[in-house]
Amino acid sequence: MKKLEKRWQIYLYGCAGLGINMLNLIVGSYLCSALLIGGFEENVENWTYINKDLVVAGMWSVFVLIAKIVDGVIDIPLSTFADKLKTRWGRRRPALILGFVPMIVAYLLFLVPLNSGATILNTIWFAVLLCIYYSMYTLTMLTYYATFSEIFVNERDRITVSNIKSVCDVAYFVLGYALVPALVSMGMNIRIVALVFLPLSLTVLIPLFLIKEESTKNAVFAEKVKSVNFIRVFAFACKNTGFIKWMVVYAMMNMGLQLFLSGINEFFSSTGLNMTFIMASVFMPVPLTLILYNYITKKKGIVFGLQYCLLVFSVGMGLMIFCDMISENTGKLIYAIVCAVITSFAIGAFFSVTYSIPSQLADEETKKTGVEVATMYFAIQGLFGGVAAGIAQGPILVALKQNDWIHYLTIVVAIACMTAFALAFLLPKNVKDQGKEKK
Repeated sequence: MKKLEKRWQIYLYGCAGLGINMLNLIVGSYLCSALLIGGFEENVENWTYINKDLVVAGMWSVFVLIAKIVDGVIDIPLSTFADKLKTRWGRRRPALILGFVPMIVAYLLFLVPLNSGATILNTIWFAVLLCIYYSMYTLTMLTYYATFSEIFVNERDRITVSNIKSVCDVAYFVLGYALVPALVSMGMNIRIVALVFLPLSLTVLIPLFLIKEESTKNAVFAEKVKSVNFIRVFAFACKNTGFIKWMVVYAMMNMGLQLFLSGINEFFSSTGLNMTFIMASVFMPVPLTLILYNYITKKKGIVFGLQYCLLVFSVGMGLMIFCDMISENTGKLIYAIVCAVITSFAIGAFFSVTYSIPSQLADEETKKTGVEVATMYFAIQGLFGGVAAGIAQGPILVALKQNDWIHYLTIVVAIACMTAFALAFLLPKNVKDQGKEKK
């Protein structure tokens, strides 16, 4: 694959995932909830499809769980498919198209119920579409992430594009958790909102114009890049102890982050705080706080930078528990915003390391063994992350809510992140030194 060397190309490439990540947030956070009216107290007619239940609640909860499991398990076979794809146009561009087109079709069909009642037919219809959507989203993003280890000249460029990617991640979180509620409160139905953001998905076309790779149908390619069998994928990955240690750290970090993102709304509701102001305070400063993170990484390495972020994030989360002790609303809001700004020094870097560390490990492995493992590494990372997110959003969050312990949420988040902080000391030197300037 031809390398990208111009800075504008690297910056542009980092923006490619913005649109479909935004669509994924809309599906997971809004459209799935819009099929049932339970839980909505204001603007119900706009937060739901037609102001009534469209699925059987019990069946739907089971099907959503199945879709999440499929989303995690499907990563590995799809990574094998993407790595073995043989076409005259190479592997990555065709894989992007094969994932993107069905994903958009499933997204659009998800906006259309088969009938206007809470029927089994509707429930199965939406469940099948959700599984298709998640699978194709996974294929698209796995392919995009896998190119990070192939299309950039060196480690520094991979870290740069990961930082750009993390800024884009923050951008779609701000759009998703600030702009979407604002549009709904203005009278726009959630299905219309979903269509408004659909054109953003075209950012995924950026790699189609920047990727230049040779045909994968000829024998020359087969000699240059080996592939691994699906059955051997876990055994092969387990041989890389650095990657496995990173998976453990990533899982604990992701557990804390996902618990924060999925439960913070309930936490703010229990303390009488405005979610829009707080989340804006968390995400808006991130582009600036990334500058400090990058400086630390250059001086001390990526793991030291990650540990700094985990520590800062844990402090911000831990301090937020004292919001309940402030009775005056303005003072409580100011205190919460200060805590949110503290966490902003960390949250952008969480997104960055998710891409840069596995990309670099995959590049090192491919150079050493000749085996193409980039897509596989991101697939396994997705599996670990999915399990961690499932634990956070399922047993932990449900226990906090059912036992009226939701005000302890930020403490649990801090504990998970501090566990990741401690485990990061076990990462090998080749991981710790990533991003560090050589003297």
